[in-house]
Amino acid sequence: MLTWALTITGALLLIPANILPVMTVIYLGAGEPSTIVGGTLELYQNGLWGIALIVFVASVAVPVMKLVGLVILCLIVQWRLDVAPRQAMRIYRVVNAIGRWSLLDLFMISILVALVDMGAIAEVAAGAGSTAFATVVVVTMFAVRAFDPRLIWDIYEEKMAAVDSKARDEERE
Repeated sequence: MLTWALTITGALLLIPANILPVMTVIYLGAGEPSTIVGGTLELYQNGLWGIALIVFVASVAVPVMKLVGLVILCLIVQWRLDVAPRQAMRIYRVVNAIGRWSLLDLFMISILVALVDMGAIAEVAAGAGSTAFATVVVVTMFAVRAFDPRLIWDIYEEKMAAVDSKARDEERE
């Protein structure tokens, strides 16, 4: 139940994280706030496709994949889906491993804010979107920690016990 609550919270917070400005770069008095997707497109248009790819993966793809993985895991447990436990455990391990990579984007923003303080020449300020994004990262990390992967194996054992019981009943008949 806690995993569901945290996953839904993360999904809802992903909306303001992608709509609100993540940071504002002001260079020589000119600049405007940019969102995650807007910043990624701007990097790509300026020929920085490698950095744009990293930002896109860390800020868009990873959180979405993590939330989808958490929903799949929660549905497997709640609906007792007939899924091979090894496959479900792979999903769990991937979701657990990729979660930390979302922090890469926040790390980049914090370094930019700390390093680029040139007064009237250039200024970088973190926006409300970065706070929402940081909250998404933390909430989804808690969601993964709250999920108990043993539940996957419990479902498998229950199904195997039911199959064994059915086989024994058929033998008696």
